Order: sequence, then C-alpha cells, then structure tokens
Amino acid sequence: MPVPRDSRSANGKGLRPSKTQATESTRGEAVRAMESQETDKEENSQAKRSPSSPQGAPRKRSAFGDLTNAHQNQPTQSKKEVVKGTAKKVLRSTVAHDFSKNNEINLKKSGPKSLAEEASVSSEPTVKEGLMPVQEREEPVPVQKGPSVQEASGAGQPGPSEQMPRMENIEKVEEDPYIGAEYAKEIFKYMRKREEIFPISNYMVKQHDISKDMRAILVDWMVEVQENFELTHETLYLAVKLVDHYLMQVVCLRDKLQLIGSTALLIASKFEERCPPCIDDFLYICDDAYQREELLSMEINILHTLNYDINIPIAYRFLRKFAKCAHVNMETLTLARFICELTLQEYDYVQERASKLAASSFFLALKMKNVGKWTRSLERYSGYRSTDLFSLVKRLNFLLTYQHHDKLKAVRTKYSHKIFFEVAKTPTLDMLKLEDILKNSV
Repeated sequence: MPVPRDSRSANGKGLRPSKTQATESTRGEAVRAMESQETDKEENSQAKRSPSSPQGAPRKRSAFGDLTNAHQNQPTQSKKEVVKGTAKKVLRSTVAHDFSKNNEINLKKSGPKSLAEEASVSSEPTVKEGLMPVQEREEPVPVQKGPSVQEASGAGQPGPSEQMPRMENIEKVEEDPYIGAEYAKEIFKYMRKREEIFPISNYMVKQHDISKDMRAILVDWMVEVQENFELTHETLYLAVKLVDHYLMQVVCLRDKLQLIGSTALLIASKFEERCPPCIDDFLYICDDAYQREELLSMEINILHTLNYDINIPIAYRFLRKFAKCAHVNMETLTLARFICELTLQEYDYVQERASKLAASSFFLALKMKNVGKWTRSLERYSGYRSTDLFSLVKRLNFLLTYQHHDKLKAVRTKYSHKIFFEVAKTPTLDMLKLEDILKNSV
C-alpha cells in the first residue's frame, strides 16, 4: 500500500526540508530581519535628529537655527552626522557582510548614483579640509574680542583690547541663534542712524478732536491688550510708535482713535510676532465697534501713510543692549523697562529719541538699585555721557514719584506682579537725593 505524501518524514527523502536546511534558512531570515530593523532604527533617528543640535536631540524650529547661524559649529556637526548616516545606510543595503575601508569606492560600485555622489562630495575629509574645526575657529575669539573684567567695570587700565570698539567686545557667540550676536554691532549702528529718519513733532497742535489725555487712555488700553494676547513688549512699543507717526500726518477723529490703536497693534504683531492674532481677535477687543472692512481699510491707510517703512527704532531694544553691557541682573533690567514703559502713555516723551530714553531709564534704574555707575563702557556703547542724561533722568524720577494719570494704572499693575519682580513697588528717589547722586556721578 503506498504511503501518503503528507506522511513522509523530513529526513531528506520526502518533500519537507531537512533540519539543517531549516535552521540555515531560519538563521538567514533572522539576520535579514535584524539588519532591516537596525536600518529602520537608524532612519528614524536621522529623521528625529535636529540639524541645529550637536547632541542630536529634537529641537523646535530647527530650520530657523540653520538660517540664522549658518556658519557656526552646529550645522557643521549635523552635516557630518548626516553624511555618516547616509554612508552607513548605503553600505548596509549593498554590501551586507563586507565593510571596506574606502567608502567612496564602495558607494560608487554598489550604491545608487545620486546618493553615492552626494556622499562622495560631502564626505568627512572634505568637511575637515573645507571648514576649520570648532576648536580652531573659536579659540582665538576670547583673545581678540573678549573683554576683561576690569574693562567691563570701567575701572581698568588702558590696554591693547581697549583700542577696539566696546560694542564689538561685549558681543559673544550665543547658543540662541535668534540673538544674532555676529551682527549686533552693525544692527546697533543701523538703528541709531534710523532714529534720525523718524523724528516726532508736536502733532497735537493740529489735532482738534483728540487730546493728550485721550492718547494716554488709548495707550493704557493697548497695554492691557498686550497682556491679554500675551504679545511681546516689542509689539507694544512698535504699535505706539505707529500711532504717533500716523497721527503726526493725519488728522484723526475721536471715534476712530481706538480703530487706529487696534490696527497699529495688528501691524506690529505681523512684524514682531511668530503667531500674530487674527483680525477677528482685534475686532472682538474693540467690542465689535468696527467692521472688518474698516480695520482692513485702516491697515492699508496706515501702511500707505508711513510708506510701508515700519521698522522704527524702539527703546526696548536699546535697553537690552545696555543691560548686557553693564552685566546687571534681571530685576534691574525689569525696573528700567518699567520706567521706560511708563513713558509710552505720556505725550511729553514722544519727541525723545528711543536710545536716549532707554539710556536715561537704565541710568535711573542703576541709581535706584544702587548697583553701579555709568561707566566708560556704557558711554561708548550708548553714545551718551552721564551728563547728557541728567535732565531726562530728573523728569523720569518725577514721573515715578508723582503720577500724572491716577486712573490709568495698567503699566503699574502689570509691573506689580511677581513675574516682574514687583518693581513697581520699588521706593523712588527723593529729588534732592537724586541731585546729590547726579553731582557725584560727574
């Protein structure tokens, strides 16, 4: 009787494979599975790896880091990592069991043409020859540009490094690519020159339907909007500047004043914010007093009146530079910001230059905290001597001591919070005491 085909044994006489063949095939499948899993694992790590982080950790907005810091060490390292990962990926897929020492030959022989050419053009030897290593590029920087401790305090003896501009010395290569430390000197000079292009005259003379108090109420409301929408302080300062420059050229009616303020905030948000609020949000904060078409028409009108040139220097940016030059803590800087922000709603300060207003606010904050003097470094960096700021410092101290608008407390309430170190509660200087301090500062 013939034996059924399915009942034959797996000893090589039947149709089933032998034990040795099954073991070899199983082992081969396991090896291929491990290789594919390892390749997928590396691809995932390359996809998650941020090109702006040398450690390979995920980082938000990495593309911006590449744009603003293209010549720094971080993109160089990420380029090496990508090249290494690409080379390994091609070698695994083509030469599974033979690792040759010459990567370019292996890639040209067995890898895809486009991928092999990319790896051969941007391989590690090319990177080392074309770009200087990080240590070699950054070691000479502290020797040439790094300020000494005595120079930072303004009490050192003249030396070789003092011949270089202080604006260039205090700038260091920062980890944050948004700071733009490499261009800080040129940016600062450029903004100082632009101050001369944007003078503000006494425009309230020709405004017959609005007054200084109405403007103060508008700015106080704009401060509340900035807090509610969590906008940056640069947006607030720029919006107030836009309002002043527009009112300087156009006669405004009182029922359109809030529309001008909300539209200025919209334009400043588009200029300063990463995610500006939408138009409906600005209509909502106006309690639907205006239509969408009115807001859009006012936006076009403001931009056309200002010739679409809205990069106006503001005092807030100068404050940050002065604080970095003096090496003060965050509480002192916040106090200076509070003093400077109080001037936004005061019409008497609209004709002051932004850099001088920032310097005077910072000078008064230093004296209120008793943390330093107006050093030679600050004079060189700001362009103002201490004697140039005395009259404006006295006015600012008077503004702190005697409130002109008792009902408008948005700025004082804002800086009374713990987040801002409650700097609004800082005791003010007596006017006679300030006079003595200024005399001793000469």
